[in-house]
Amino acid sequence: MTAPARPTRPSEIVDVFLVAAEESGDRLGAALMRALRERTAGQVRFVGVGGREMAAEGVASLYPIEDLPIIGFSAIPLRIPKILRLMRFTAKAVVAKRPHVLVIIDSPGFTRGIARRVRTADPTIAIVEYVSPSVWAWRPGRARVMRAYIDHILALLPFEPAVHQRLGGPPCTYVGHPLVEQLRNLRPNFEEARRRLAMPPTLLVLPGSRTGEIARLLGVFSDTVALVQDRLGSLEVVVATVPHLVDPIRAAIARWPLRARIVVETAEKQAAFRIATAALAKSGTVTLELALAGVPMIAAYKVSAIEYLAVGRGILKRLPSIILTNLLLGENVVPELLQHNCTAEKLAAALLPLFNDTPERRRQIEAFSRLDTIMEVGSSAPAVRAADIVLATAGRAVPSR
Repeated sequence: MTAPARPTRPSEIVDVFLVAAEESGDRLGAALMRALRERTAGQVRFVGVGGREMAAEGVASLYPIEDLPIIGFSAIPLRIPKILRLMRFTAKAVVAKRPHVLVIIDSPGFTRGIARRVRTADPTIAIVEYVSPSVWAWRPGRARVMRAYIDHILALLPFEPAVHQRLGGPPCTYVGHPLVEQLRNLRPNFEEARRRLAMPPTLLVLPGSRTGEIARLLGVFSDTVALVQDRLGSLEVVVATVPHLVDPIRAAIARWPLRARIVVETAEKQAAFRIATAALAKSGTVTLELALAGVPMIAAYKVSAIEYLAVGRGILKRLPSIILTNLLLGENVVPELLQHNCTAEKLAAALLPLFNDTPERRRQIEAFSRLDTIMEVGSSAPAVRAADIVLATAGRAVPSR
């Protein structure tokens, strides 16, 4: 369903309302804001909900987003009243502002609740969803339902537009993954590439950015590091995290048998990617970031028993892999140790071959080299492509390139 045309405004300024509820969405929103400002020669106004990076670009968030991250539905009951309050509050703010376009960014359980309310209250507001929900993984019927309140989907993965077309979803365009804009910062120079192969090896540990993930994974990751260090003898460890998780992670690694360095800021994390010999990562977008950086890895994940029985088991049966890198490559080159297989012994056994010139390490590095072609690296920047579609959906002229 396409939103009805709204009355032409005398002002040439484009009003954009953005909603991002998590750190990853905040980064996407900030990049989109920069691209929209460039494509409109500054004739754009922003309002909405976001985090630190969107604030730096000019959004005074209607409320802090730190309380919103949720991992899985077992955490929802305690937060339902607050989540629903914020959904209603945000939707009312959008309708009161009457922007040319509402852009909801990731966190679909929260942001699409806002979108449905806005569409009901004011069908003239165009709505763009930035990041396709994983209809290819579970609940494919969502695609057709979304046509009622989403005008366009901006996909990060190249296979998603075809999936939405097959399932009867809204118009969907592959704009590219924002990580391709970070390749210069993720890939090592000559000296950094040498450091990857030097002694002692560097292990990059990425336990997740949500409290629930840390609670489930940090203990087994700690035991894995101990086993790997015991086998290798010497090891440098870098743990990448986000600001609100620094304290629990610092407390946990204080008990490790070796000193680990914590990195929080983006530049520090990217520097760690450039020298890492191998990585132990939570399953998710970070696996694609590591692959683009050329870092061999293993991926792990655990959910609660309730979540696994209700959702996780079905997804694992339906998909050949839940690792983005594996899905894009069409082969399972990254070992994934999930649920009952996510034990320190199994993680260490899969991780150890990646510290030497082994077939396992070479296979990953060769496969990762194909991602540039698959992801159309070298075409227009993803944020720019996204901005052009946002402007077109809002009924505003897209400047010629």
